[in-house]
Amino acid sequence: MIEYYEELTQEEQEQLAGVIQLLYRQTFLLERKYDKRSGRFQYRKEYRTCSKHMEFLKAYFAVAGISLKENVHMGVIYIQGEALWGEKLPRLATIYLLVLKLIYDEQMERASTSVQVVTTLGAINGKAGDFRVLSGIPSPTELRRTIALLRKYQILEPLDVLEELGEHTRLVVYPTVHAVLLGDDIKKLLETFSEEDNIGEESGLSGTFEDMPE
Repeated sequence: MIEYYEELTQEEQEQLAGVIQLLYRQTFLLERKYDKRSGRFQYRKEYRTCSKHMEFLKAYFAVAGISLKENVHMGVIYIQGEALWGEKLPRLATIYLLVLKLIYDEQMERASTSVQVVTTLGAINGKAGDFRVLSGIPSPTELRRTIALLRKYQILEPLDVLEELGEHTRLVVYPTVHAVLLGDDIKKLLETFSEEDNIGEESGLSGTFEDMPE
């Protein structure tokens, strides 16, 4: 493993270091992400770097008891393992994560070909309201904090300026939301979040980003 690394150019070594740090920080790497400047989805160099050196990176993470996996169909590379510490998700972030999964699945079921899933903040709050898990519209500060957290983990990407948050604010939902909650009964999970329940500020889904299913 060391020999393989030492045979790389300095540029390639730096690229590998960047990919490793990125995976530790955000768990996922997406093959394509929305670029606001071009208004298009563009391929990510970090994903290509990881794919190119996949076997080396698998061996590297394995030393720490971490698995590096790739879902080619979804265009997602991610790390998984008990050695990783999951981040506690605030209640609103968990509710949004579950709702985004429902929206993603609904749009994909209607699509005859591969599509990019786009929704609005109003649609998310509306669906959350249908399940009676929100008593009202969250404050702008809480909304920005929640969107920033889900963006950090490559779950979504806002298409509009966050300073102008409103019901028409558009959000790209990345396929990672499907990977995070694969196999879970989302509607039943949402039912456990009724406003009458005595639930604290943080959800019971902490660690979700690391504890992904195979």
